[in-house]
Amino acid sequence: MKRGKRPLPGRLRVIEGSYRADRHGMLTADDVAAQERPIKPAWMRGSESEAWDRYIEPCGWLDQFREPAAIAFCQLWVEFKTWPARFPASKHAQLRAYMSDLALLGRGRRTP
Repeated sequence: MKRGKRPLPGRLRVIEGSYRADRHGMLTADDVAAQERPIKPAWMRGSESEAWDRYIEPCGWLDQFREPAAIAFCQLWVEFKTWPARFPASKHAQLRAYMSDLALLGRGRRTP
């Protein structure tokens, strides 16, 4: 197991404009092309659906393998927005972990 921060996928580097072939290797057409996107479940309604449309739908780098994490993120987000005072620290850590896994946190302290 490697230490340190996980490397970003090549598709995400292309989207954010930081991809360099000499550092990150050559991308194939499959890496750049849109992968199969996560599908919003039919049962998702109300605030969960709004969270999906706001946070998950615009993310072109997500593939179908991140769908369960995206669903769990939307459910936790609604729970947080509904009653933030009763949202325990353990769920807050879980929410941040989902955001990190889905690359929704951004690059942190990077200057534009």
